[in-house]
Amino acid sequence: MTDIAKEYGTALFMLACEVNEKNGYGEELESVKDTFAEFPEYTELLSSPSIPLGERLELIDRTFSGAVAEHVLSYLKLLCEKGRIQYFSETVEQYKALLDASERVLSVKITSAVELTDAEKQKLVNKLELIEKSKVHAEYSVDATLLGGLIVEVDGKIMDGSLRHRLHDVKEVINT
Repeated sequence: MTDIAKEYGTALFMLACEVNEKNGYGEELESVKDTFAEFPEYTELLSSPSIPLGERLELIDRTFSGAVAEHVLSYLKLLCEKGRIQYFSETVEQYKALLDASERVLSVKITSAVELTDAEKQKLVNKLELIEKSKVHAEYSVDATLLGGLIVEVDGKIMDGSLRHRLHDVKEVINT
């Protein structure tokens, strides 16, 4: 994550705390991020120097006015004015990290060889909450190259229980 994204994301988070809207702004930022992801050409348009700044700001108004809080709208315009709109997704990541830290929520990335059932996901989250003594927000992905097992990344620490990792360990023992 860039220093620019950290600075802007932190500034908005501090403002959100002052006006007691940190969760609301977080939801709105995620909504805008989803819009940008769905229409990547929109971000390109907002960052294009060939389009006058006034027109780009008007586009932000037409798209998000009434859909997001005034501070979030002003934030989008500020990023556009300063030529930083391409960092928006990263600023949302910073904001979300600060929000999670303020609420003692751990973001966990879980990669499995196959799609986990809802029951398996819940059981895994419950176990992680017990181990970490914190609320856990899990993001799931599937990687068929794992062959089996899980890789769990918690707060920068990786717990690799994948079959691929275990086979690699066996290979190391055999080759020594």
